[in-house]
Amino acid sequence: MPDKFVTIAEYMDSIRAELAKQLLEDFKILAIVVGENAGDARVGVFETIKLQVPQSRADEARQILEEQENSHDSNQQEEFEEPDENDESEEPEEQ
Repeated sequence: MPDKFVTIAEYMDSIRAELAKQLLEDFKILAIVVGENAGDARVGVFETIKLQVPQSRADEARQILEEQENSHDSNQQEEFEEPDENDESEEPEEQ
């Protein structure tokens, strides 16, 4: 009997949903995007797009998405960190 598909994430835009789908497919997890306008980047504010995977792979898929999100968050944080005032690696300004 084939696996039942379950929703593991919901998105407000199809681009993010498709990126998540591609990430899971890179890990050989079949994923589908379900929503009224799933293929339309102009989805309305109140419509959600669901990302679904086979139930047997749901936990693994959630973990992959969570790790990706955590990685993305830490990269953004590093990108916007304030410079250390005691950092002497910068060359002094010429006067």
